[in-house]
Amino acid sequence: MAFDREDITFKVLVNHEEQYSIWPDYKAVPAGWREAGKSGPKADCLAYVEQVWTDMRPLSLRRQMDEAAAR
Repeated sequence: MAFDREDITFKVLVNHEEQYSIWPDYKAVPAGWREAGKSGPKADCLAYVEQVWTDMRPLSLRRQMDEAAAR
């Protein structure tokens, strides 16, 4: 499986809920996802995801919680 390989290039993807994933560079980006602007070795992409994805809650949940707190 491609995700087990360390010798291929990956890219970081993000969806509309601001959730991140890595994806093999040679595969088409799945529907609902877009490139986040980072590609390279698997370890580098995972480090990038760890750095930028600091709140694991989906965007819709964060917004809902913010609205509830503002009331």
